[in-house]
Amino acid sequence: MGGLSNEHREGSQDRDQSTVLRDGKEILIQAFNWESHKNDWWQNLERFLIFQNLGLHQYGYHLQQIPSHLKVSYLRSGYLPQNLYSLNSAYGSEHLLKTLLQKMKQYNVRAMADIVINHRVGTTQGHGGRYNRYDGVPLSWDERAVTSCSGGLGNQSTGDNFHGIPNIDHTQTFVRKDIIQWLSWLRNNVGFQDFRFDFAKGYAPKYVKEYIEGAKPIFSVGEYWDSCNYSGTRLEYNQDSHRQRIINWIDNTGGLSTAFDFTTKGILQEAVKGELWRLCDPQGKPPGLMGWWPSRAVTFIDNHDTGQHRVIGLSPQVILWSILRSFYDWGETIHDQIVKLIDIRRSHGIHSRSSVRILEARPNLYSAIIGECVCMKIGVESWCPAGGEWILATSGRNYAIWHK
Repeated sequence: MGGLSNEHREGSQDRDQSTVLRDGKEILIQAFNWESHKNDWWQNLERFLIFQNLGLHQYGYHLQQIPSHLKVSYLRSGYLPQNLYSLNSAYGSEHLLKTLLQKMKQYNVRAMADIVINHRVGTTQGHGGRYNRYDGVPLSWDERAVTSCSGGLGNQSTGDNFHGIPNIDHTQTFVRKDIIQWLSWLRNNVGFQDFRFDFAKGYAPKYVKEYIEGAKPIFSVGEYWDSCNYSGTRLEYNQDSHRQRIINWIDNTGGLSTAFDFTTKGILQEAVKGELWRLCDPQGKPPGLMGWWPSRAVTFIDNHDTGQHRVIGLSPQVILWSILRSFYDWGETIHDQIVKLIDIRRSHGIHSRSSVRILEARPNLYSAIIGECVCMKIGVESWCPAGGEWILATSGRNYAIWHK
């Protein structure tokens, strides 16, 4: 699908999928980083996110992404899974995890599980002397479950390879049946309500559709991480082909999953270096996925893979503040600014379909009216909206927000 036709899709398909994607007001926090497994993390999340003075729920968070919880062979962070049914990990015990999830539910904070199903570390040597069998653990698959291009006896991969680890062959009926059963167990027995599909480029999006239909998460997001378009080392202005690839992935999930807006992420990290003109495409819209299919765009600044760029802005889309430290460990000033932005967004009913009318997009100034009730600017240039109806709501270093 192209960008223009997506405007029609926003109106029709979104209504059909409203029970899956909700109202577009969700805010998602990634509640971990690569070092979290070193710090009794389930207990830390319980202590610092919900049950002390910080009171996460009062800030309007709906979704909380927590790390892969699976027992692994190599990475303690959880991204090389082996026994998918083991809930004991470097982050804490099964008991502590379930306690955390139960208390999150009490506070109306939904838990999002990190779903790593593209690759899986084998337990036993099989075909070719490789560890491409899964004996002695639940989901005891043989070499047919591993793609032929990663050392198994299955079919060719339907996506990109994750090198060095057996990649799962999702064309196999028994594999998909077992994965749906496992995902349903996470939903119905463990306490997760939402899914993040890790390394979504590794297998065809039609299987994501099947997994969502089978396990019925409330909300899903795919990590379809594709490289932006560059001319040498310089980011190109036109990123239409990049966001189209993400659009195609979402489309082939039947529109059941959202996707992280890596287009906006890539543009934003260059735009804040005195190139804010990048934040407006030739049609006058936001230049990333959010400019074409905003209800499926999960905007974010950084995550555990991309690092940290201290950028404060107001997005009308589903928001992800990557890495818990962005919210808490940068001190009260950053914490309070983010809370204020959330309050403005919530109190004025900003949601994923709110209009974005860009007023200025110059090297050092970007301004826009969102939902016709909130106005914002970023950049070093001085600027304020015309008209006496606008009242300054909050401001900080190189940004300001007004409301009517």
